[in-house]
Amino acid sequence: MSLSPFSTVIRTASHDQHTEAENSAFMSNLLGGRFGVDAYTRYTEQLWFIYRALEDAARTLVDDPVAGPFIRPELMRVAELERDLQHLLGDGWRDRAEALPATARYAARIAEVAAEWPAGYVAHHYTRYLGDLSGGQVIRGIAEKTWGFERKGDGVRFYVFEAIENPAAFKREYRVLLDGLAVDELEQQRVVEECRNAFALNSAVFADLGGVFPLSA
Repeated sequence: MSLSPFSTVIRTASHDQHTEAENSAFMSNLLGGRFGVDAYTRYTEQLWFIYRALEDAARTLVDDPVAGPFIRPELMRVAELERDLQHLLGDGWRDRAEALPATARYAARIAEVAAEWPAGYVAHHYTRYLGDLSGGQVIRGIAEKTWGFERKGDGVRFYVFEAIENPAAFKREYRVLLDGLAVDELEQQRVVEECRNAFALNSAVFADLGGVFPLSA
């Protein structure tokens, strides 16, 4: 087995893909204040499809010995995303919501691993929720400043984890769970590869969004 804790292995092994996703043209322009609120809204809409896949699966995996310990109600985001989208798009938004092709592929992959490979689901769970607790807070602050949302209010509730009083402590506990993941070294490597895949799927969503919102010269 690796001498490093698995949480360190998975973070190190996926670092390049993580950086690539963070530095995508779409996200750079969004966080740089070069887009209107419509681009932020479309991004939030794509997150709704992704987190529905994650949280629909969570209900079926809550008692699973591998994935179950990671499924915590205080992490769930779909209700917050729906409140944000109601604020951003108004009544009837569900009928107008549309997953971009990369978003549909991402959601389908989450559903696939959840059904067949709980440890693979953990890879997706990790990349999304720990990212929300970390870099997501930067996005919230910029969104509030750029588009005038109320601090931690409608429009940015996705990024507000009201039930987690100490995010740093929660992330430490989560990493302890990762370190104790009951899989052998070969399975650990498969989980690492799925983590890389999750970041690649995320980057593809950003690429699709960049096609919808090309920055004018």
